[in-house]
Amino acid sequence: MEEMKQRILTQGEVLPGHILKVGSFLNQQIDCAFLERMGREVASLFAGCGVTKVLTIESSGIAIAASVGMAMNVPMIFAKKHQTSNVSGRVLSTVIHSYTHGNDYTAVVSAEYLLPGDRVLLVDDFLANGNALEGLIRMVEGAGATVVGAACAIEKGFQHGGDKLRERGYRVESLAIVETMEDDGTVTFRP
Repeated sequence: MEEMKQRILTQGEVLPGHILKVGSFLNQQIDCAFLERMGREVASLFAGCGVTKVLTIESSGIAIAASVGMAMNVPMIFAKKHQTSNVSGRVLSTVIHSYTHGNDYTAVVSAEYLLPGDRVLLVDDFLANGNALEGLIRMVEGAGATVVGAACAIEKGFQHGGDKLRERGYRVESLAIVETMEDDGTVTFRP
């Protein structure tokens, strides 16, 4: 998506540790019109795949996943990073390592929302090492559902998480794949 690349170049900021700050339009302050276009783009990429649910992890992926769910006219589910009192009954859970925060957490979803026979599209804001998507894949497959593919707003291609998932046969579509990020703020994209 050319617009995503332009937003990264004009509004993104490269921080130490290969962190790409896009809070002005994607993570903290959200450009809602752009969000809607992202949702329609992802929906068009996965049109005809029989998606019945969209799944993400709280919190940064929720807006994008909701936009995709609206564009596809299917429910959106988000995994909570910690089991809370309002997640009761049988749950699906998986341990995920967060690259950004440098810790592990247990993501949970009420089992009543992810059912055998569901065809699930995974959606997230960033794809780096692929740990979040790997966890969601375990969750979906543990429920007896099928992973149709994964869609990410921004993929850090140099961290190879998306490449590893593709090698395993999963369809991964990213609206922009960052190939390099330099300390001077230069960003290049995968063609």
